[in-house]
Order: sequence, then structure tokens, then C-alpha cells
Amino acid sequence: MSTQIEPVATNTDFPTPKNCFALTVTAVEHYTDRLFKFRITRPASFRFRSGEFVMIGLPNSEKPIFRAYSIASPAWDDEIEFYSIKVEDGPLTQHLQKIKPGDTVLMRQKSTGTLVNDALIPGKRLYMFSTGTGIAPFASLIRDPETYEKFEEVILTHTCRDVEDLKYGQELVANIIDDPLLGELAADKLRLYSTVTRQEYIHTGRITDLMTNGKMFEDLGLPVISPETDRGMICGSMDMLKDTKTVLESFGLIEGANNKPATFVVERAFVG
Repeated sequence: MSTQIEPVATNTDFPTPKNCFALTVTAVEHYTDRLFKFRITRPASFRFRSGEFVMIGLPNSEKPIFRAYSIASPAWDDEIEFYSIKVEDGPLTQHLQKIKPGDTVLMRQKSTGTLVNDALIPGKRLYMFSTGTGIAPFASLIRDPETYEKFEEVILTHTCRDVEDLKYGQELVANIIDDPLLGELAADKLRLYSTVTRQEYIHTGRITDLMTNGKMFEDLGLPVISPETDRGMICGSMDMLKDTKTVLESFGLIEGANNKPATFVVERAFVG
């Protein structure tokens, strides 16, 4: 369901803060009254690793508000994509949800984050656990050929409240499989496991419950997660991060970081 938003032009009369890019919005798509994606121009000098996040804001005050947003596009893309929630009174998102092509978005020049391939030790199978807009860094990683070079199987789990909230992830995976170049790499490796928590659906429930009771593994036809073969990445709400981390640790996985790769990693930056 598309939602019409009253356009509100971004005020660009304020100077661009130090260590920031002022970038142009190239496309906006509203999925629901809670979710939208947008793309902006990419400076030639901006480098990042697929899975990282960056701080973005709007040029609508002398001291603009910045929030951490995972980059949803892969490192090779010539534009930058973001996937965002809409919060009616959110300090940034109440304004950000009204952007349109031609408007300006501010972006800090440095990216960072733990959801990168280098933060995991080699394994056979990569699980990406996401809720809501936490799918964004994985949208970057599953469009990066390096991910398929490192893992034999890539399972993206996406849990949302309602079925309509799954559309971004479903479109994303379908487009990858149809892509003439990426599809060759991903067709036999990439799998999407979507679940909802508030409606009847083919897969219903919190991903932590579906792992704990074994339903997820049964649905996928895979063995229970093992530290010998499986690696994990987690991105979502703070409660989801904590609960999923607990489940992965119960399977014997160990949390890693950029400076100490291990068997799973967690992204603790989230949008507000």
C-alpha cells in the first residue's frame, strides 16, 4: 500500500556542517504509513564496507539532528540507499519522511559498523537476523559478491509485525535473483525466511522462539546452528538484539568485532 505524503521542501539556507556531505535525493518510495526507502547521490570520495552505517541529517537548522542509518546499498553502488521507519514525533524522521527527489540530505563523511564480513571467522552458512528496518545492512551485504564468495549458504531472516511490512525484503531478494550478474552468485545460496508477529502467515512468531523450538530449522530443512559451521549477524530493536544474542550463545556461538572476529556480530546503532 502506497501512502501519499505532503511534500515539504528541505531548507538549504543553513551552511553544511564540517565533515559532512550535502547530497541530493534521487528517489523515494513509500511502502506503508510506517516504512519508506530513499536514495541519494554518492560522492566519488566516499568509501564504505557493505553492512556499515553512517550518520545522516537534514539541513533544516543551524545544529541539525543526526541519526545512525545503515547503508542499504552495497559498496559497489554509485548511489546510497537507506530504509527508514516513520516516527510522527521523531526528531529526525518526522521531517525525513517528507523528503522528495531534489531535496538535500546531510551525511557524515565516515562510516562504521560491526555487520561486515571481516568481523566473522570463516564458516559454511551465514544467518542474518533482522527485524523491521534492521534488514537495511543485510540489503547491502546480500548485494555484495564477497558475501557469496565467503559462504556456501546465506539465510536472511526478516521479522515484522504485519505482512505488508515484509515487502521491502521480498522485493529485494526477488530483484537479486533476477539480476543477470548477482543472480548467478545468489540463486543457489540466498534464502529469505520471513515471519510476522501480529497476523496469520506462512511463518508466524518471533525469530528467537522459532529458533528455540526448532521450527525455523525444520522449515528451512537445516540442522540446528553449530559453531563449527554457522555464523550470525543481528540487527533490530534493542530487545531483539539481546534475545537473539542469548539464543546464539546457547548454540555455542561467540560474539566478535572488527578487531576480534568470531562466530556472530551485533549492530547496536539504531534509528530514532
